[in-house]
Amino acid sequence: MSTKKSQTWFLISMMLIAANLRLPIMIIPPLLNTIEKQLGIPKSMVGLITSIPLITFAVLSPIIVKIAKKWGNELTIFVFFLILIAGSYLRIIPTALALMFGTFLVGVGIDSGNVLVPAVIKDQMPDQIPLGTSLYTLSMLLIGAIGTALSGIFITKISLQSTLAILSVMGIIATTFWIPRLKNNQRTKEQIEEKTYRSVWNQDLGWLITAFFGLQSIVYYSFITWLPSLLQSHGISTIASSNLLTLLQLSGLPCSFIVPFLSVKKGGMKKLLTMLFLGYAVSPLGYLLPSENIIFLTIITILTGFGSGLAFNMAVIFFTEKTTNPYQTAEVSGMAQSAGYLLAAVGPTLFGLIQTKTNSWNLIIVILIVLSVLLTTSGIFIARHSPIKE
Repeated sequence: MSTKKSQTWFLISMMLIAANLRLPIMIIPPLLNTIEKQLGIPKSMVGLITSIPLITFAVLSPIIVKIAKKWGNELTIFVFFLILIAGSYLRIIPTALALMFGTFLVGVGIDSGNVLVPAVIKDQMPDQIPLGTSLYTLSMLLIGAIGTALSGIFITKISLQSTLAILSVMGIIATTFWIPRLKNNQRTKEQIEEKTYRSVWNQDLGWLITAFFGLQSIVYYSFITWLPSLLQSHGISTIASSNLLTLLQLSGLPCSFIVPFLSVKKGGMKKLLTMLFLGYAVSPLGYLLPSENIIFLTIITILTGFGSGLAFNMAVIFFTEKTTNPYQTAEVSGMAQSAGYLLAAVGPTLFGLIQTKTNSWNLIIVILIVLSVLLTTSGIFIARHSPIKE
């Protein structure tokens, strides 16, 4: 296969893998009410369905880095995606236990792509990292948003089990397309034996990137889980609130290109951090107003969604641009996603409990705004810091 055809196939297969890194999680929020009623899961526990994959990411991320050193990145992703497929279809069984355990297996599968795809991009496209990163995040965000929309539509037309079955097909497609990549499988263990690397866990920048990733995760997944319920408390219909949740995700799509483009420009990072502050820390103030105006809420949601896209894409850029080799990229990615998702896993469940106790969303919005201010602050420190040392 020619180099051009090989790269094209890599991009297609990589984008399909990326498409599954949010889709199995994003299809759940529109189904929460149905799950609560049909499976008898109490509302205080519903947020746990979103938290399970995040806890899985937190525990497994460093382990996946070590497995990939022995197996190779491509083979590790393939094996773990077989687990993702198994978990996706286990969730079809109409019991709470099957749903929870299936979601755990889905989280196990997704985490291989979360940790290793940025490293594979740095390895396969060392001179085109912004392009690879753009297509990676675009696929993840776009398919996740489409999945949310389709989930909301399907659940009004067909059963919960059929909805989950149809929307899980993407995992099978991605795994099938990834098979030819196995011949390019390389074990990083052989490459790193020549040098002794200083662990990113012992470097300040590693912890700053971890803080940034964790803060953007807890804010994002909290919004994703509870925005429909928040909007319904404003008097917005179920369908309209589901559509606004989809819009929040779609609003971040332009950032897949804006962030990689601006990040390498002089003064670009300052512009990105300013937009991040306005989108994620200022615009959510609008949710504090008891407004039923759909136009106003749409504008607020678009701005918040743009902020979420900026935050996630900046985190991925920090993985690739603040490291010096593919192994280091995987290690800092694993570190950030381990500690970061542990923080994020607290959000949906904790905020669900707070809402149950206070019967108000205002305190939750204020907390998310404070976290967004801290997110922007950590981004400023990272932007000024030199790359992680070997």
